[in-house]
Amino acid sequence: MEDTPIRLGPLSLLLTVVCICLSVLAILTFATARADRALAERYADTVSTRYALEREGQSFLLTAEPGAEAVFERDGMRLRVALDDNGDVICWTVDKEWKQDETIGGLWTGE
Repeated sequence: MEDTPIRLGPLSLLLTVVCICLSVLAILTFATARADRALAERYADTVSTRYALEREGQSFLLTAEPGAEAVFERDGMRLRVALDDNGDVICWTVDKEWKQDETIGGLWTGE
């Protein structure tokens, strides 16, 4: 019987390409997971601030007299509550001051 030699060149090239692809996918997965975690933490902070404002507004309604108005602020968010002369809520507004970011991340400004 004749022994045919095994050519390892194409096999090692294929293995190298597969390893590079898996490494790139692992790095992309890690970066995406990290960005998702940062976004989830920012959202959790925003929601907890909003719920704290809602709690303050509800406690204000327990003791408020008709015609009263109050503004609560926390972490840049603002809740405005107003009652009419009958004691009904006529305004319950949550907003946040927004400032436009003047930088655009090093992109060309068109000039």
